[in-house]
Order: sequence, then structure tokens, then C-alpha cells
Amino acid sequence: MQRRERRLRLRWNERVPEGQAWMSEEAMKELGITGEVEVVIAGKKRFRFMAVPREGVPRNEVWCNEDELREHGIADRTIATVRAAG
Repeated sequence: MQRRERRLRLRWNERVPEGQAWMSEEAMKELGITGEVEVVIAGKKRFRFMAVPREGVPRNEVWCNEDELREHGIADRTIATVRAAG
């Protein structure tokens, strides 16, 4: 079985706790995400976050902790490949 993945925009959000990624429930269902999500940037940087469904998050975005992304050198509005971790 092939893993489903999509290119989504990473957004900084200071309200998101470290280690979490807020996503729309629709996007999580589409990608088969139930627990952890894997985020790959430019095919090189890989990160794992605990996926949390949240209302108000656009379907094409993933919200992560601002300080955590900044620490890893990831700019706001970066495009990344997102898929279920596993």
C-alpha cells in the first residue's frame, strides 16, 4: 500500500504547544493520519509531530510552534511534504 502525502504550507503559531502540529480534520482523514505526522522539507529535513485536529486550520496548512520551527531554521509559510508517520 502506498502512503498518501500532500504538499502543505507550514505556519508559525505561538499557541501550538511544542511537539504538536495542528491540522484540519479533513486533511488528517485524507492522509490517513491518526497519531504522528511526518513533515519533510526539501527532501532533507524530517520532523515528527503529534497531529491534533483543530477547527479553524485551513485544509492546506499545518500549524506548528513558532519557536520550535524557528529553532530548526524553518520559515513561516514553508511548503513541506506531509504524511502519516510510520
